[in-house]
Amino acid sequence: MSAEAPPTRNRTHDPESLDATSRVLPAHDDGFVRAASAAVGGPVGAHAVVGRARFFTPLRVVLLLATIVLALGWFAKAPCLQQYVDGSGQTQLDWRDSRQYVAMCYSDTVPLYTAERLDEGGVPYVTSWVDQRDDGTTQVRYMEYPVLTGFFQWMNARLTAGWLALGLPAALPVVVYFDLSAFWLALAWLGVVWAMVRLRPGRPWDAAIAAVSPLVAVHAFTNFDTLAVAGATLGLLAWARRRPAVAGLLLGLGAAAKLYPLFLLLPLLLLCLRAGRMRAWWTVALTGVGAWAVVNVPVAVLAPAGWWEFFRLNSTRAADPDSLYNIVAGLTGWSGFDGPLSPGQTPSVLNAVTAVLFALCCVAVAVLVWRAPVRPRLAAIAFLVVAAFLLTNKVWSPQYSLWLVPLAVLAYPRWKPLLIWMALDAFVWVPRMYYYLGIANKGLPAPWFYGAVVLRDLAVVAIALLVVRSVLRPELDPVRRRPGRPGPARVGSDPDGGVLDGAPDAAWFRRRRGDRGVSGTPASDRPLVDATRSGNVQDPPGPGPGAPAVPRP
Repeated sequence: MSAEAPPTRNRTHDPESLDATSRVLPAHDDGFVRAASAAVGGPVGAHAVVGRARFFTPLRVVLLLATIVLALGWFAKAPCLQQYVDGSGQTQLDWRDSRQYVAMCYSDTVPLYTAERLDEGGVPYVTSWVDQRDDGTTQVRYMEYPVLTGFFQWMNARLTAGWLALGLPAALPVVVYFDLSAFWLALAWLGVVWAMVRLRPGRPWDAAIAAVSPLVAVHAFTNFDTLAVAGATLGLLAWARRRPAVAGLLLGLGAAAKLYPLFLLLPLLLLCLRAGRMRAWWTVALTGVGAWAVVNVPVAVLAPAGWWEFFRLNSTRAADPDSLYNIVAGLTGWSGFDGPLSPGQTPSVLNAVTAVLFALCCVAVAVLVWRAPVRPRLAAIAFLVVAAFLLTNKVWSPQYSLWLVPLAVLAYPRWKPLLIWMALDAFVWVPRMYYYLGIANKGLPAPWFYGAVVLRDLAVVAIALLVVRSVLRPELDPVRRRPGRPGPARVGSDPDGGVLDGAPDAAWFRRRRGDRGVSGTPASDRPLVDATRSGNVQDPPGPGPGAPAVPRP
């Protein structure tokens, strides 16, 4: 009786399967980190034992860093949770003298607790109220967030009521509500960081860029966007593990919290078309739309007016202060595409312009995927699509920048440019708060805020250009290239690509482009895993005797 071969470990996403030599160490691979490491003795030595820690593994260290930054984020919001006793002996939330702007601790979570009638036990999309407009007219209002985010708020309001009913140590209900919400939002972001480490077991320290991001410290608790970011990032992890149905489920749930995770279906479509892997795309797309529908359809049927409120509000709102359209209007006196609008009037032309501009950017991304010498990585195209949406959209709420953090790190894991962008983006919060304070209250004039937003936008464009360069010149891709020296890109390698990783381009694509050799070489026939996961890109094997030469990309 012959002994069976021992089962092989799935090396694709198993950090334990990677030895010390296969890991990418930032102090060796990244010049910025190498210089910064001088403060703690310099880069890891050539004979140091790496990857043998029993407790302080890279995953645990990165999660610890993320926890510290999230704690700083809570302390940054804490001034807005202070209480005082008014003249009648009632305890009130201390937002006197515009504390929320002066202390720069504003969070949507606090005013929404009462504005959405959550403190009264209101049911999202069913409970309504009437708002008075500036022109004297009224508008019936409902919960203004997507369904999963709306019921997330309702759940925390019910937990708050239960907490207070049990007589547990507590403060004002709104403070308890904020703390409970912050707990779940922090867990969601820790899920993002965990997924990023699992996506790159050979490059676990890339996730540390997201863990220590200044944007997290400023905006993790500004709104509820970490829920959607968790859905999108966990969806990418499921796709990388070749589970398109699970990926679609997670993307759909993320889109039920905030629509942007469904934007990732476009990069997947473009890359699956080039690779001829459309079956996987149909699986993730149909599952994603189905998951979104399962969450939304019951609410749309039972409370159509309340469910539509999110879409109505987004179609009727004008350009937000931090959009490029408002900045141009504020600096030039331009009245906008639609001219002066009355309250509640839909800016139809502006809506059309933003849609057309975003569509043109998507076409440009599709051309980039077509023209790239080697099929781009999923994270690179996903970052470009989401960044294009934010830059062309009429709304860029400050917490939306969190959408870009994991995508930027996965697309271009270089500490210096990413931290510069994140720091600039986080700094916009300062002039924003003092702009909202108003000049009469010693706030900042609008041009200061506009200038900070323009710098933020330019920083995002700069990161996008670096990503485009890595697509057109894959030998410069930080993930695909050989650390420390230039070299050819690994054909088809994509640690986030799932079924795309190592797959050759489709035959129809090669015929249309007239490609031979590398683009058509079945990379799946060659060992890919260790070099791809570690970032150490190896040369394709040379042709056999009598075989045609294989051109370099």
